[in-house]
Amino acid sequence: MDPSSPRTVPPPERPSAQPPAQESEAAPRSSVRSAVEWVVIVVAALLAALLIKTFLLQAFYIPSDSMNPTLVQRDRVLVNKLSYHFHDVHRGDIIVFKRPPGEDDPTIKDLIKRVIGLPGDTIEGRDGQILVDGRALKESYTAKNSPLIDFTPRQVPAGHFFVMGDNRGNSKDSRVFGPISKSLIVGRAFVRVWPLSKISLL
Repeated sequence: MDPSSPRTVPPPERPSAQPPAQESEAAPRSSVRSAVEWVVIVVAALLAALLIKTFLLQAFYIPSDSMNPTLVQRDRVLVNKLSYHFHDVHRGDIIVFKRPPGEDDPTIKDLIKRVIGLPGDTIEGRDGQILVDGRALKESYTAKNSPLIDFTPRQVPAGHFFVMGDNRGNSKDSRVFGPISKSLIVGRAFVRVWPLSKISLL
């Protein structure tokens, strides 16, 4: 070839249009996949929360001072719903239970009180003390400035529990609506979770 002759430069190759088309298809697919994943995660989280609330744990708000000084108004507690599937109800337990038939306030859904009397016990209030089968019950949790009003002996039926608030002078409890059936018990309150400064086991 003559070096002095002009060189023919081949025209530049045109870029293929196929790759951009593939990228444009992949982007929507990726977005749809991410959206589906997030929906699955949210639904799974909601189902898990519902299962936990229904069968394991539930938070409850304290609406009054009937459990003062142990729990005060606006405290929040966690309730273990499985406790009494594995062991008996114990005297001194703090329990949440559904509104009993003797509670005539329809706005009340759940109550929280302390178990004082077990099935078969005879409970009496005398001289400012609780007597269980004639013996004084040692109680370090009651409100000192809320004295107990005496009441006559009452026997707790089988399958029932006598419950009272720690604030004895300001609590509507088994002295008013009678012993509660075990079937009404939601679970045992075992920890205060609010306020954060007062987190503690019960």
